[in-house]
Amino acid sequence: MKRNYKIIALITTVLTLVFVGFTTLKEKEDPEKDRVLLDLLNFVLERGHYNPKEINDDFSKQVFDAYIENLDPTKRFFTQEDIDIFKKFELELDDMFKAKDLAFFDLTYSRLQQRMSEYKATYPDILDKPFDFKTDETISFDYENLPYAANKTELKKRWEQQLKYAAMTTIADKMKLANDSVFNDSELTKPKKEENLAKKTFEELEKEARESILKSSNDYWDFVDDLERKDWFTVYINAIVERFDPHTFYFAPDDKEKFDETMSGKFEGIGARLQKKSETVEVSELISGGPAWRGKELEQGDLILKVGQGKEEPIDIAGMRLDDVVKKIKGKKGTEVRLTVKKVDGSIKIISIIRDEVEMEETFAKSSTVEKDGKLYGIIYLPKFYISFDNKDNRDAFKDVAKEIERLKAQNVQGIIMDLRDNGGGSLKTVVDMTGLFINEGPVVQVKYPGTKKDVLFDTDPQVQWEGPLVVLVNEFSASASEIFAAAIQDYKRGIVMGSKQTHGKGTVQNVVDLNQFMRNSDMGDLGALKLTIQKYYRIDGGSTQIEGVKSDIVLPDQYSYIEMGEKDLDNAMPWDKIEASNYKKLNSNFTTIIENSKKRIEVKEQFKLINENALWIKERKNDKISSLNFEKFKAEIEALNQETKKYRTLKKYSNNMKFNSLPYEMDLFVKDTVLKQKRERWHEDMTKDVYVEESLNVLNDLATMQTKTKVADFNKKQKKRVD
Repeated sequence: MKRNYKIIALITTVLTLVFVGFTTLKEKEDPEKDRVLLDLLNFVLERGHYNPKEINDDFSKQVFDAYIENLDPTKRFFTQEDIDIFKKFELELDDMFKAKDLAFFDLTYSRLQQRMSEYKATYPDILDKPFDFKTDETISFDYENLPYAANKTELKKRWEQQLKYAAMTTIADKMKLANDSVFNDSELTKPKKEENLAKKTFEELEKEARESILKSSNDYWDFVDDLERKDWFTVYINAIVERFDPHTFYFAPDDKEKFDETMSGKFEGIGARLQKKSETVEVSELISGGPAWRGKELEQGDLILKVGQGKEEPIDIAGMRLDDVVKKIKGKKGTEVRLTVKKVDGSIKIISIIRDEVEMEETFAKSSTVEKDGKLYGIIYLPKFYISFDNKDNRDAFKDVAKEIERLKAQNVQGIIMDLRDNGGGSLKTVVDMTGLFINEGPVVQVKYPGTKKDVLFDTDPQVQWEGPLVVLVNEFSASASEIFAAAIQDYKRGIVMGSKQTHGKGTVQNVVDLNQFMRNSDMGDLGALKLTIQKYYRIDGGSTQIEGVKSDIVLPDQYSYIEMGEKDLDNAMPWDKIEASNYKKLNSNFTTIIENSKKRIEVKEQFKLINENALWIKERKNDKISSLNFEKFKAEIEALNQETKKYRTLKKYSNNMKFNSLPYEMDLFVKDTVLKQKRERWHEDMTKDVYVEESLNVLNDLATMQTKTKVADFNKKQKKRVD
């Protein structure tokens, strides 16, 4: 990994020299900052990206298509006349990027603002009159193939259809609550019957639907109005940088801060989630354990009116952007913020809160025990491979998983499931360290820069934290670091990987480059950061996980089984390739019988049969993107759909009849932290409905019963720490 930092350091040095000339610019207008940013990104991408693209006409066309689609994905703002004007630039964007020319962005931005203003002036009038649901017309949601509206008259017609469809579905929802009609999935959800709705006429329900849509539309446009030119420019930039590969991405300054918080699972503030509500800001949730939660004065539903820093005069935040309000409330640990809030009962109160470090608990690893056939097993769920880049003393996935293993060992569990479903990855260092908890010292993953020899990343610690039976549970959304872990466990034959047919297929490594480091004494403000693809990684057997992912030893049917998903379906995804295998030694494990027994259980399990049938049905319906706007025909469509889906409703009612328990240390926390207790109870309830966890436990039970003779300690402890 040292070569990684050498290359970034080289780019930093060169760029500092190249861009030092810009640092004395006095102009602080956004356009000048945008031009500098384009120039800087062009340079970094050309010299730092793993596989830099040639900036030519083909590149220009790709940027054009991606940008227009991102601006108007449902084709409800631009007309064909607009697109024809934009098309004049279709093959010019490569040259404009190099020349830092903003003409195309300025044109599209101003036209989008114009079209949005026209829509905002139109939708209240459309919703002011009753819709005619007797006409025989349809609406298409096949936006990829849907042509743009020819002109503004046709565009207005499209707006009317979209609002009409929204009203129709709202009426249907109201009818669903009113009685046990075809719209009422009563046998599954058992909603409380709304007698007052049942007494209302269709006309009354239609009027209420339009009023509801008007309110939600107003709320949506309040949010859109908060967006500034710089927010739309970020869309333009990412249409450019994502042409290099799907994981190269530009972070605007605020987005970079959010990314860091997501990776670390920590931030400094009061520990409250906020949402915009008309012109006010509402407290939507208090984070368990945070300073606001501990203070017990701020409550969910409180409306924030003013924000004051310590003893300073508070600032009225009415009409302020939500991001700006968040910035004023967040702050350094130990500082005071005073919130003037309107309580749910209407009273006004000033609440003083001392900011502190807040941990987003749902980001972190958690574990549970469950008994099967007289044996106790452990499950560790890891949502991501988190790490704090700024402070090595903070929590990271490696340290937390190590703790959970020790806690499970103290309970005398006889096997562990590592649940990495929906884990999109994270830190490369963390996954190497974490793999070392389950193997003796040896190679974990190979990484490679273009045109250079490979690096082999090793677990150098001979200690094995868990030597017992191991199952790794994955799905289509297990990516990157999750795939490195699953691949290493599979290559060493250390455990069994089970779940979806294959994982996501992301075999590239990114580095987040702070763009501000290249600008000395700049007065242009924060330039943000670029997440840049700098390496590809490979399994220790030499194969890439790129595109192909990690193929499960035991494939479990799921609803995405027949739908194309994953890296291979992303634009500009890098290809699969292979390099020389590393020097490693497999265990003598023989999982053949266990895998075959699992396959036999899966074949006869009714729940899995139903899941597979549902997956085939979903595949058939995937291309059904037309709906009638005639209410009677729409009702008939829903009736037919309900009949088809009725047998699949039992999927959500399944129970494996297992009891999952928190560990003793968490039981002690529940006495004071009732929120944590509720979260764990919900997690345990979800696992009792999870057939995938059930079959994973069956496999784990077979592994424990088999009493594999080969232990992790049988690894050749003399194998070299580096082979290249």
